[in-house]
Amino acid sequence: MPLLSRRHLMAASAATTLAVPGLARAQVPAQAWPARQIRVIAPYPPGGGVDTVARAFSDKVAPKVVQTLVVDNQPGAGGVIGAAALARSAPDGYTMMVGSMVDYSIAPFFHQSLTFDMAKDFVPVLEIGNGTVGVLVTPSLPVKNVQELIALAKKEPGKLSYASSGFGGLIHLNYEMLKQMTGAEMTHVPYKGTSFFQADLYENRVQVSIDNVLAHLPHIASGKVRCLAVASKTRSPLLPEVPTMAEAGVPGFESATNYTLFVPRGTPPDIIARLNAAGNETVKDADFRERMLKLGIVPVGGSTQAEAQAKMMSEMKRWGDVIQKGNIKPQ
Repeated sequence: MPLLSRRHLMAASAATTLAVPGLARAQVPAQAWPARQIRVIAPYPPGGGVDTVARAFSDKVAPKVVQTLVVDNQPGAGGVIGAAALARSAPDGYTMMVGSMVDYSIAPFFHQSLTFDMAKDFVPVLEIGNGTVGVLVTPSLPVKNVQELIALAKKEPGKLSYASSGFGGLIHLNYEMLKQMTGAEMTHVPYKGTSFFQADLYENRVQVSIDNVLAHLPHIASGKVRCLAVASKTRSPLLPEVPTMAEAGVPGFESATNYTLFVPRGTPPDIIARLNAAGNETVKDADFRERMLKLGIVPVGGSTQAEAQAKMMSEMKRWGDVIQKGNIKPQ
């Protein structure tokens, strides 16, 4: 064989060898999501409400996406540490978080060095559920409904005391919202948590709280505390005989503890759509719904990602307005 032809063949062979890897890459499609296990951040400690919801939700979603979901507890700073971890995560569908629209609406006003912005860094996939918030009063208080409570608080401003789980938390801001909407003036008494003020509320050392009803349900049933209204749009299946705040004469007063599935901004839309569909199927699941209701959480679901986004923006405005109008500053 002539030398020139041999060189041509060698060059052709080398070119083919170099081209094959590129050709192979072009012919092999990208790995379909999810190709490995998914991390679900729970930004609160194990055993609490967020952790329990995250685990129950993950267990039900896993077979729907045909992949393992592993809950990763990253507690601290009122959910801020876990949320910051989500914001730093790659937007590839392999990290998500079960957290609260409400917590992250409030956080910017009380954490000066916040490293994330919920509106810019997170995409809400769907609302999983909401905890029922109720207007609770000590049984000896001489009021039968919310309007009588408001009238009493306006008649003697500051005489009634209001218990919360801490300054700047949702229970505190529930009172601030009520005061702004009705003029009901009470003395705010912050505690370290609901369990720290329950006995004082039941025994009339403080008279009022607007709190998640779950911890109070057995005591409502026994008469140790009374629930005058719930702060949801519709009556709660936990307390079906109790009116909503709108029915009680305070339309627009809405509040709930919140459980939402978030992913980092930039996550591909097709992955978000699949998670939304799997999440909505999960929230319809009878076993999941029963488990949530036992926790005092009313399942939501049934929404598109766009609807979850709209709800997030409305919550940010609601609580931002309450904090700014009340001129509430970090302590």
